Amino acid sequence: MLRVGIVANEPSGDILGASLMKAMIAQYPDVSFEGVGGPEMIREGCNSLVPLEKLSVMGLVEVLKHLPELLSIRKRLLRHFRDNPPDVFIGIDAPDFNLTLERKLKEQGVPTVHYVCPTVWAWRPKRVKKIRAATDLVLSIFPFEKAFLKPHGVTAAYVGHPLADEIPLESDQQQAKRDLGLDPDTQYIALLPGSRLSEIEALSADFLKTASQCRARYPDLKFVVPLINQRVKERFQQICDEVAPELPITSIEGHSRTVMQAAELVLTASGTATLEALLLKRPMVVAYRLNSLTYWIVKTFNLVKVPYVSMANLLSKEPLAKEYIQDAATPGALSETIIELLQSPEKVAEIKAAYRTLHTELRQDAGSKAAEAVLALVKKDA
Repeated sequence: MLRVGIVANEPSGDILGASLMKAMIAQYPDVSFEGVGGPEMIREGCNSLVPLEKLSVMGLVEVLKHLPELLSIRKRLLRHFRDNPPDVFIGIDAPDFNLTLERKLKEQGVPTVHYVCPTVWAWRPKRVKKIRAATDLVLSIFPFEKAFLKPHGVTAAYVGHPLADEIPLESDQQQAKRDLGLDPDTQYIALLPGSRLSEIEALSADFLKTASQCRARYPDLKFVVPLINQRVKERFQQICDEVAPELPITSIEGHSRTVMQAAELVLTASGTATLEALLLKRPMVVAYRLNSLTYWIVKTFNLVKVPYVSMANLLSKEPLAKEYIQDAATPGALSETIIELLQSPEKVAEIKAAYRTLHTELRQDAGSKAAEAVLALVKKDA
């Protein structure tokens, strides 16, 4: 039996891991997986040694609060894999956590794979040395990454993005409305303030005020918000009751993709949701607000090397989604941009056409390609 160690740290990694696992099982049925995974990976057969949510921490200051527990978990995983060496180890995203695991296991002779190229092309470029020391193979989900890594001596395989395979090129807006029980004749704007409570606290009030200002101009507009779980849903509802109690808004637990599919436009926090909105061909407005100390550190030390925060803009030849970061993310600025899009059907059509082209480029059957690359590495090292 082929034994695979695999560690994901957050919901987006859980999706990537599950896709890879499913494809590996199809190509090599006699395989087992253990490490850290969420519900998607567990469904595919991963024996998760630690709950995924224990590792799902974002932001410099936020990570510092949880650092002792994170280091303890990593030490425990390292001890486990040293005592029970897998035939290959796959770290999914979360480079600050996974690359150290990979390096130490590689030193023990375990072949190591990092799935999703760390954003060394965007910030902290010196990390490429750490990637080279830690990995035998990087699985790249975006086309420009392989070329970036090659001169640095890092072996990479471009596999495309699983979401591009999963989401159809054409999406049925009316079916999405029916699935959610929404009025088929009403225009909806999707609000996605984030999946973590910290993001809900940072952005929800301004998103709701933005929605209220949009509705003042377009009284027939309605709003729909997907929330990852009951706890987040309850906190969002509290904020809504305080800020915009009269707003016609439908809160839905989960189903963020269907919510975006049902909407005309999307107002979203930066993150994986911007890629999903792109793949669904939904024009978007992007906002993000970090912890103030985290933001100060990033700006003061010029840690970010790219001009945009959303993947939708990084993939486009020109920015098609307006971004509002930190203090710029005001209800006035956000609502003005949404209203401009509502008044510009030609611009909306242009954005949708560009997103369709990008979707086609990312559609590579990623799970199968990633599985082939991992299995080829295992055979090479056998």
